Amino acid sequence: MENVYLLMIIALVILAVADLVIGVSNDAVNFLNSAIGSKAIPFKGILIIASLGVFIGAGFSSGMMEVARSGIFNPAAFTFDEVMIIFMAVMITDILLLDFFNTIGLPTSTTVSIVFELLGAAVIIGLIKIGSSDTETFSQITNYINASNVPRIISGIGLSVVIAFTCGSVIQYITRLLFTFQSERKMKYFGALFGGVSLTAITYFIFIKGLKDTPFYLYLEPYLQGSHLGLIGVSFIIWTVFSQLFISIFKKDVLIIVIGVGTFGLALAFAGNDLVNFLGVPVAAYHSYIDWSTSGAAPTEYMMDGLLEKVPTEPGILFVAGIIMVLTLWFSKKARTVTETEINLSRQDEAQEKFEPNLLSRVIVRGSTQAVAFVESILPKSFLEKISKRFEKPVITISGDKTVELPAFDNIRASINLTVAGILIATATTMQLPLSTTYVTFMVAMGTSLADRAWGRESAVYRVAGVLNVIGGWFFTAFIAFTAAGTMAYLIYIGGPTMIAVLLLVAIFLLARNYISHRKKNTIVVDSTSLKKTESRTVQGIIQESAENISHVVSRSNKIYTDVFRGLAKQEMKKLKKSKKGVKKLSDEVDELRNHIFYFIKNLDEKSVRGSNFYIIILGYLTDMVKSLDNISKASHKHVNNNHKALKFNQIRDLQEVNKYLEAYLIEIEEIFKNKQFDRIDSVLSKKEEVFAILLNKIEKQVSRTRTEESSPKNTALYFSILLETKDFVNAIMNLLQEYQMSYKKP
Repeated sequence: MENVYLLMIIALVILAVADLVIGVSNDAVNFLNSAIGSKAIPFKGILIIASLGVFIGAGFSSGMMEVARSGIFNPAAFTFDEVMIIFMAVMITDILLLDFFNTIGLPTSTTVSIVFELLGAAVIIGLIKIGSSDTETFSQITNYINASNVPRIISGIGLSVVIAFTCGSVIQYITRLLFTFQSERKMKYFGALFGGVSLTAITYFIFIKGLKDTPFYLYLEPYLQGSHLGLIGVSFIIWTVFSQLFISIFKKDVLIIVIGVGTFGLALAFAGNDLVNFLGVPVAAYHSYIDWSTSGAAPTEYMMDGLLEKVPTEPGILFVAGIIMVLTLWFSKKARTVTETEINLSRQDEAQEKFEPNLLSRVIVRGSTQAVAFVESILPKSFLEKISKRFEKPVITISGDKTVELPAFDNIRASINLTVAGILIATATTMQLPLSTTYVTFMVAMGTSLADRAWGRESAVYRVAGVLNVIGGWFFTAFIAFTAAGTMAYLIYIGGPTMIAVLLLVAIFLLARNYISHRKKNTIVVDSTSLKKTESRTVQGIIQESAENISHVVSRSNKIYTDVFRGLAKQEMKKLKKSKKGVKKLSDEVDELRNHIFYFIKNLDEKSVRGSNFYIIILGYLTDMVKSLDNISKASHKHVNNNHKALKFNQIRDLQEVNKYLEAYLIEIEEIFKNKQFDRIDSVLSKKEEVFAILLNKIEKQVSRTRTEESSPKNTALYFSILLETKDFVNAIMNLLQEYQMSYKKP
């Protein structure tokens, strides 16, 4: 029996290493985003600073493991075997849950996940014990868990979200009014003061939050007790003088120092205080095993009162944990995926949005827009103009494909993100209020983005939807953590060691699948048929570059069109679904070209404005082609998906004749644009009437069939829809060819 528990300890150690890697990948978003988004420091420099903070914080984590031991459940009410079931269920659930969020690129709270996992597993085992007892009732579940801590944690979630967002937006708004987006001149005069305030706040945060409850803090506590104001005052003087000397001597922006120190402080606090989320459970399990193995009692009888005692973590474990966390920072691809989510939501300029709008985001944006319009209507126009001037951004001329190289936001916003997050976390710690560093840092970043007018009319509905998705994910974390850990605990209770082995195998399979899926998703595969943005600045250059895109659109359209008819003829849902996805991908690429028009026009030569007219018209015809294809594929998919009657033989035969003729026609057009043989356009255009005549003939035949023999309204509607959309598709191609014919001949 002892060997079984020893194997469980070994499994928990392996799970702890995996949890460290997965947890750091998610929590890296807390301390890396501001530095990465502002690009104030080179990426390797950011990682070095964060690594120092993480490693030092990990080394000072001793004494932080009590949450896992007795903070959520009452260990004295459980036997050794029951506690091991709880710990095993928690660790399996934790790595799967955090890995899921890492894979989809959403930041979540490792604190909330571990707390609700412990709660869920303890509740289930507690209910099992009550159910098997003749004297206890279900109302006595409070004997097994520390129920008073749960409402505090939940209220901390709500308060941290609201307060962090509000403080971030208000402080950023005031700061931007003072410094504007062109802050170089004002930083010469007020940079030292700004640096003094920011660095003082971060220093206070490091001492109060980053080092609190560590052995190192015990040596400082006698000097800091009741001297917080003195510490703040001395720090402010020292940092202000330092900032002024830095500006005067090195002639550089002091905000670089603020961002570096802030990144170090948050990394230190994360490793020093959140390490319990990854190591607390396996360390508690190890101590439980040691206590039980020396007791000589049966595992089903030995009560775990020993977990109530405070036991420091071994320095060797902390050292190894620190190394694993640092290596994860440097090599984890998923950490960068999670980081990109927050940076894109807070980016000052327009970017490719990750989230789709939803009803709630539209309602919020619409309501906010109306509220702002109302406020502006009652304020003096001169006052509004002055405010608007403070938010005017410097004009930077840069091509559309280079915008990703710009910082997502400036150094002022990055500094406010780090400073405000540090102040809020330190304040909550001194007041002993529960919160999540993830929630605070994320919501501060979102608040500063709103205040900086990064959420403009072009992007607000997408950004708000993204924030709602992340917040929803936080509450989803709590619910799933509780439910999944409880389920795991029950399965292990009834299945024993065999079930543990099964669950571990399932966990390994899911982790491997997520890893492969994430790797595929983030591997850049060059598709030779994908559409490319036109970079030429002359009319003839645009004509030549656009020809390749048209060739690809025609080729892909031809394949989609043919696949739709084959899927419709054989009632193949798989082929029809594939066609829908193909149209969606093509439509997205054309839309991306349309979104690039702004930068395209900006970069045109003064003498080549005619090129913009040509390019816009061509994109319009490509859009019309894709819309017709989309309507055909959706109508066909809907018809088969709803199990309507299959098209009759005569209908399928007619459509195949149309497809066969159109296929040859499109291949000819593809070759013209692929080889840039524009002089052949005349011969293709001469077949316009012939194509329309074929389509009209098929329509007339169906009209005749409908009057005499057709009995299915759905078949008739689908048939006419396909032919009419095909006519629109051909018409868009003809218009595109005519535009090319006229433009390429012009000097």
